[in-house]
Amino acid sequence: MSAGPWREAARALRADKGGVAALLVVALLVAAAIVGPALSPNDLETLDWTHVAADPGFAHAHWFGTDRLGRDLFVRTLEGARVSMAVGLLAGIVSLGLGLAFGAVAGYVGGRTDDLMMRFIEIMSGLPLIFFVIFLNVIFGRNPFALFFAIGAVGWLTTARIVRGQTLSIRRKEYIEAAIASGARTPRIILKHVVPNVIGPVIVYATLTVPQIILFESFLSFLGLGIQEPRASLGTLIAEGAGEMEAAPWMLLAPGLFLVALMVSLNIFGDGLRDAFGQRR
Repeated sequence: MSAGPWREAARALRADKGGVAALLVVALLVAAAIVGPALSPNDLETLDWTHVAADPGFAHAHWFGTDRLGRDLFVRTLEGARVSMAVGLLAGIVSLGLGLAFGAVAGYVGGRTDDLMMRFIEIMSGLPLIFFVIFLNVIFGRNPFALFFAIGAVGWLTTARIVRGQTLSIRRKEYIEAAIASGARTPRIILKHVVPNVIGPVIVYATLTVPQIILFESFLSFLGLGIQEPRASLGTLIAEGAGEMEAAPWMLLAPGLFLVALMVSLNIFGDGLRDAFGQRR
């Protein structure tokens, strides 16, 4: 794909004030998750027994308060956000890679191969995804890397359908026929001509998928099926805070507000990116 359409999409995105503002919020949240824990005098594992379930304040240096074990919620919230964002990003990359490869092959090869591959996707789509993730967690164990793979391994189905549809629309284009006439093999055509021309819509969809993956991971962690202690994600922190909602509401508000801000800003940016690519088409 030439650089021109990408420049047009970038220009349209810059004109979308909501999308730009959402991108800035995402950047600030990511920077806070990366740099924030280093700014606190507390660390992730220190137990401050003199300030157990302390409310937020600057006098005791626990800016978001502490939990029932005296652990600093500022550090734990940002560490949990870092884990949740890492899960969303890496699982999104796994989902993008699998969906792109599967959909491009199915759409370009066509025929019986396409029928068999799409039947496989339909069967996988009919399975309860949460039970599939639980099954993979049981096989690989409960660790962050298994969670990345488990969520990514079930999140690629819609991506594959989108790529297949885009591939079907371009496989009869003149440049594809010219590549075939020049003797190019199928793998080269898919890599050099199909993938570059479907990557734009796929990236837009991936941008909208990342917040869904983060929310799914938070849901699994809330149920006790995701990130385990002593590590934390936003889901585990929200689960802990829900049990202390009346006595210590800050334990729920800190990770909950961070998750809401992240979800809203990612979705607004994804919508802006989708509109930008839609304008150039």
